[in-house]
Amino acid sequence: MQKRWLIKSTPDQQIIDQLISDIKVEPALASILAQRGIHSFDEAQYFFRPKLEDLHDPFLMKDLKEAVDRINLAISNSEKIMIFGDYDVDGTTAVATMWNVLIEQYEKLEFYIPDRYAEGYGISELGIKYASEQGITLIIALDCGIKSIDKVAFANSLGIDFIVCDHHLPGEELPACIVLDPKRVDCEYPYKELSGCGVGFKLLQGLCTENEWDTTTLFQQLDLLAISIGADIVPVTGENRILCYHGMQLLNREPRLGIQEILRVAKKNLPLNLTSVIFTIAPRINAAGRIHSGRKSVEMMISNDLEDLKSIAASIEEDNIERKDLDKSITAEAFQQIEEDKNFKHKISTVVFNENWHKGVVGIVASRLIEKHYRPTIVLTESNGVATGSARSIRGLNMHDALEQCSDLLEQFGGHAFAAGMSMPLENVTLFKERFDEVVQKLIQKEDLIPQQIVDYELHFDELFLKDELLNKVPKFKRIIDQFEPTGPGNMKPIFTSKNVFISNVRILKEEHLKVVVGQPKTHVTVDAIGFSMVDKMDLINSKEPLDILYTIETNSWRDLETLQLNLKDIRLSI
Repeated sequence: MQKRWLIKSTPDQQIIDQLISDIKVEPALASILAQRGIHSFDEAQYFFRPKLEDLHDPFLMKDLKEAVDRINLAISNSEKIMIFGDYDVDGTTAVATMWNVLIEQYEKLEFYIPDRYAEGYGISELGIKYASEQGITLIIALDCGIKSIDKVAFANSLGIDFIVCDHHLPGEELPACIVLDPKRVDCEYPYKELSGCGVGFKLLQGLCTENEWDTTTLFQQLDLLAISIGADIVPVTGENRILCYHGMQLLNREPRLGIQEILRVAKKNLPLNLTSVIFTIAPRINAAGRIHSGRKSVEMMISNDLEDLKSIAASIEEDNIERKDLDKSITAEAFQQIEEDKNFKHKISTVVFNENWHKGVVGIVASRLIEKHYRPTIVLTESNGVATGSARSIRGLNMHDALEQCSDLLEQFGGHAFAAGMSMPLENVTLFKERFDEVVQKLIQKEDLIPQQIVDYELHFDELFLKDELLNKVPKFKRIIDQFEPTGPGNMKPIFTSKNVFISNVRILKEEHLKVVVGQPKTHVTVDAIGFSMVDKMDLINSKEPLDILYTIETNSWRDLETLQLNLKDIRLSI
């Protein structure tokens, strides 16, 4: 798919020169830092060396003091408390974090993960009834609940109080309970982009502060919080960067037994960066909730019994294998459905439906469809007599806003600008497809339908190595790029472009990937590069014309030897 390359504008030269002088970096790195709002030594230190002392006071969050007081009252009255969380990575890490900290202070705890198929997303009536039967009088809901007005009212009628810890956009009305959500319009908490696990962490931080509890166990959960930040695709900026930075250090330095077992069955080794977490650990945590039960994922994160963990990890790996098979087959069926739709070329959205598709993978399939067709996409299946599904969006369309304009056809919906879930009566599916496309037509610009790649810097290969550096070693330039980690939304891994390059030594790997050597005229540098799923670029390469490339800078490890490698993102004829 052809992409638009948008190169960021060059920052003020005076700021670049100041950074070069203050922190002794090369002009390219100074320019990238300046683009990210880092203009001084102190700001660079805050970025490269985040400190836990810079976390915000948890009591700045609306209703947090009330939540702390209610939990303390439950403890003093020996009430039974239920920790309720969503079945995805953010929800299960949040439940595990809350459990691991509270269980050291109080034993009358239980955790509950709803069944994706019997109960669906969010707070469920089944869960509330179960809580009532068990004598639960307080439920702490994590990563869900902000729109569960009726469910909270039902719980209240049974004598159960709620504390909702959520990070999704609230509706006009809040549930009748204590609500912690930095996105509340009346919440003045300084950082709005916490994960669901992050909101739960702030509640625990408030409990530790108020009760003078030792915070050692709290900060031992930062690895789980880092996993939630990566998996839920929240910005890796501000407070999230602090939490994720220290969480990734903890994960690599002292991985909990459950994570060790997940990595063992996945045949992956430490150290990991956040991208590795997203593609290795997160899918396996998610797979349990997609295929069977998210309880397995929580148990993996709270247990210290090695034999149990070996069994749980093996079961989760089986779930992940099944998830991959379902993903592959359903994606193929969805592509076929699109090809058979004669009206598809006139639409600017994708909505596909099959009552037999597995509910647990429709979100993944939606992402696959966007990779090929790059349109706002919804994949629907049938569950419990209604059409239910997942939506993924593209730059330029707020999915939540688009669904809001179709709300009269929906039973419920919720989510973010780029991802959402919904359900509707089966008889509404055809009308919803038409309405959704009409809404997208009005909300999106034609140019938004062309994927764009933001480029940080145009790099000349001579800038990669200092004059005294050996070309077969990993240069200082790459070692500093590594310190941009953890990277993600708001702090993406730097993307470079280099112009007028020539590609040689081409090898095709597994019939779809390219392994090549790239160089520029009049330079002494050639660099190995890999292009995943880029075999379709062979015609360009065989043209022998000068090419422009987009890439990130990586390292390749082979037999204890690390060398520089470019990870190609796009190739085009030089312009």
